[in-house]
Amino acid sequence: VQLQASGGGLVQAGGSLRLSCRASGFTSDDYAIGWFRQAPGKERERVSSISIRDGNTYYEDSVKGRFTISSDNAKNTVYLFMNNLKPEDTAVYYCAAAISDGYWSLSREKNGYDSWGQGTQVTVSS
Repeated sequence: VQLQASGGGLVQAGGSLRLSCRASGFTSDDYAIGWFRQAPGKERERVSSISIRDGNTYYEDSVKGRFTISSDNAKNTVYLFMNNLKPEDTAVYYCAAAISDGYWSLSREKNGYDSWGQGTQVTVSS
């Protein structure tokens, strides 16, 4: 299983970005993709996640109403649409896959993920 994240960049506060996580090597749709972020000096935190099989989603409170996660199964790609960006959204963003049995429950925690992509930097200027 491999994941490739892309789409980061520099944007002004109030702007938008779309992150993409392209997945390869999966043999079924029974997995979840999570987006995490890590700002300098802070713990890596889960931002959002989606169950590929049934479309269940999760959003961390600070991004609810601003971020949208979606999956294009035909392209094996999960997107994170980020609107109304704030300086506090600045971080390196990572996507990860949870593929073990019970993956949706496991996806609540960093340790529940089995594979990680490289990060993509998001910088929001004030």
